[in-house]
Amino acid sequence: NRRYFLNLNVLQNLALVVHSLPWSVYCPAGCVCQIKPWFSPQSLSCEVPTVDCNNLFLTQLPSPLPLNTHTLCLQSNLLSALETPLLHTLPNLTELDLSQNRFSSVMTLTLTEPQIPSLRSLLSLHMEENQLRSLPPASFSSLPALQELFLSHNQLASLAPGAFSGLGSLLRLHLNNNHLTSIDPLWFTTLPCLQVLMLGGNPVEVLPERGFQALGSLRSLVLGGMGLKGLPERALEGLDSLESLSFYDNLLTTVPTQALRRLPGLKFLDLNKNRLSLVQTGDFRDLVHLTELGLNNMEELVAIERAAMENLPELTKLEITNNPRLSYIHPQAFFRLGRLESLMLNSNALTALHQHTVLSLPSLREVSLHSNPLRCDCLFRWMPQAVRFIQPQATLCSEPPELRARRVREVSITEMSASCLPLIPPGILPPYVGVREGERLALHCRALAEPQPTIYWVTPSGQRLGSSNNTHTQHLGTLEIVMVTAREAGLYTCVAENTLGADTHSVTVGVQGTSFPKITSLPGMIYRIDMATALGGGAVVDGCEAQFRRHMSCCSWDMLGLNLEMLVGVVGIIGACK
Repeated sequence: NRRYFLNLNVLQNLALVVHSLPWSVYCPAGCVCQIKPWFSPQSLSCEVPTVDCNNLFLTQLPSPLPLNTHTLCLQSNLLSALETPLLHTLPNLTELDLSQNRFSSVMTLTLTEPQIPSLRSLLSLHMEENQLRSLPPASFSSLPALQELFLSHNQLASLAPGAFSGLGSLLRLHLNNNHLTSIDPLWFTTLPCLQVLMLGGNPVEVLPERGFQALGSLRSLVLGGMGLKGLPERALEGLDSLESLSFYDNLLTTVPTQALRRLPGLKFLDLNKNRLSLVQTGDFRDLVHLTELGLNNMEELVAIERAAMENLPELTKLEITNNPRLSYIHPQAFFRLGRLESLMLNSNALTALHQHTVLSLPSLREVSLHSNPLRCDCLFRWMPQAVRFIQPQATLCSEPPELRARRVREVSITEMSASCLPLIPPGILPPYVGVREGERLALHCRALAEPQPTIYWVTPSGQRLGSSNNTHTQHLGTLEIVMVTAREAGLYTCVAENTLGADTHSVTVGVQGTSFPKITSLPGMIYRIDMATALGGGAVVDGCEAQFRRHMSCCSWDMLGLNLEMLVGVVGIIGACK
């Protein structure tokens, strides 16, 4: 039950390694009759009489079928209808596999005499990869004992409100990868015992309010690959027993925090492969039973903010991997995660994992940081602690130059400085952003250093930016323009500074309809400024200007909000072309 995103049919595949026993009965031509392992819908194992007629190009049921048949496999044939009277002669038939055939209607399977159930013992019905387009009312009412119904990879575009009436014992329903464009709450009103529902792969962009309210027994819900852009606050209301939830491969740009807070028993959450750019403060707060969280494979994720994960007392495993732009995790991103043991952060763009982050995780046992451009300086001084590195041979320093390609675990604390310059990760801001007039724009600049840096923005006109009616700046480094106009086009520079020096990163904002040039880089700009070097005289400025003039004509220098007096020292000089 723990690996909730995997199809439980994997258990049945494991049975293939168990030796099948002979079954001494008359077997239809081409079929194989054996005593084979079988897993019940409750995952209990036993050995049962099985007739395997897969891949025989059958157009009708083979005959005669052994009277004691428990499992009948008819996968990958050419069946479009069944002679149901023949199935009536199989009183013990428990599982029927009709996947990968040519059924276009379930009526050809379930039609029977009124009030007479046709398959009283059937628990599992597989109809994946057929040609079903719709389900009429009471489509399966002649199968009163059914506990598993697999209808994935058909062409279902419409389901009658009472399509599943009569299936009061159903535990598992697979409707994934069909053509459904909306969710009707009336589909589920007759399924009080349903525990697993798979709806992923249907083009449903919006979930209804209280769409699953009738499913009070549901434990696992898969909503992957649907094109969801957001969730109404009450979309998941009523799912009081839900333990696992997957939003894999959707279009979510923010964490659906309010909807998640209506799931009191949630243990496993998969948000992999969505379009989050930030995990913000409070996004995962007070999910008190959450045990595992996945935030992997997000192309646009750049930062994990302060207290993004807060008061998750049962969280033991956190996976944040394969996010190519994720370059910043706030030192206090994880708060009150007392049981977190496994922290997976490999294959991102992280330069460091701050020592404050590690110190806030008292139960941490293992961390995965390989395949990151790691900066082995003051921020890594937590290493001697008893935390196991996963793939330590691939966890290497990228900076500083004297430690490059060294294994992080092998670098001693004496080789790391006690303080370090600010560093704005190179991938956190794009070189160019294009927007339309009237749109909102947010630029997220972040930096790590010791001591902690101050971050601010410089405008295209060379002014240090403060908040106004149309612009907002946050102390963490986010610049927000509420409504972009042509006046906002130009080069914006993020500056991160502490007592040791500064780092800068620039981004050109282009507004549709303006002629501001697309500047992707300024080779002469000072990106890292060491205080001691700057205090040494004008060599920094002269060298920068000389480089800068080789690439731009008619340049002059502005001192953009920076104090050049020896009292506080030269923090930085930013060139702006007029």
